[in-house]
Amino acid sequence: MYVERASRLAGAVVWTNTAAASGARSVLPDGCMDLLWTEGRLLVAGPDTHAYVPEGMPGGWAGVRFFPGTAPALLGVPAHELRDQRVELADLWPAPEVRRLTARVDSAADPVSTLEEVALERAADAEPADPLLGAVVSALDAGRPVAAVADELGLGARQLHRRSLAAFGYGPKTLARVLRLQRALALARDGVPFAQTAARAGFADQAHLARDVRELAGVPLGELLGGG
Repeated sequence: MYVERASRLAGAVVWTNTAAASGARSVLPDGCMDLLWTEGRLLVAGPDTHAYVPEGMPGGWAGVRFFPGTAPALLGVPAHELRDQRVELADLWPAPEVRRLTARVDSAADPVSTLEEVALERAADAEPADPLLGAVVSALDAGRPVAAVADELGLGARQLHRRSLAAFGYGPKTLARVLRLQRALALARDGVPFAQTAARAGFADQAHLARDVRELAGVPLGELLGGG
C-alpha cells in the first residue's frame, strides 16, 4: 500500500510503499527525484521520461520526493546524469557516509522519518537551489509556452534549456509535457470526463491526451486509472 504526506522539507513529499502481492505499480514521470530507502540500501531515483516499472522489489520502501529542480543541489549531481536511472547513493556520496546513514535508517523505530531527517540535514548544508527554477515550474505548470517563460524570466532559449537539464534532467518542453500529464491525471482521477480533462489540462484535444498518456505512461488512460 502506498501512503504519502507533506515533508518538513519545503515542497517535498515523504512516502512509504508496501508492495502488494500483485506486484508494485508503475512510477509515472512527475519532474521529481527521490531519495529511496529499503532495508540495507539507500538509492536515488532520477527524473523519469517514461513509466518506470519496479522489478524485484520485495518488502517495504520509503522515500523523500523532492520538489522539481531542488534535488541536484542537495545530492551534488546534475539531474540529467541520473535521468531514467535508479542508482546507489554510495555512487554519489562517500561510501563510509552512506554506510553510516544506511545503518541509522535501518535501525530507526520510524525509518521514513529518519530518512526525512537525513534529507533535511543534507539540505541545511547544501547550496540553495536556483530560485529561478521555482518560477520555471510554476509557469510551465500553468500552461505557459516555453518561449514565453524564457522571455518572462529574461533567459535565452539555450540558457533555459541548459539550466533545465541540470535541474530537472531534461529540457523545458519535456518538463512542460510531464507536468501537463500530471494535471490531466489529477483531473481524470477526480472524475472529469476525458474530453474536458484534455481541454482543461492544456491538450489540443482528447486524441492528443490519449497519445501523450500512452507515450509517457505506457498504457491507455482508462487502464491507467483502473490500475489505481
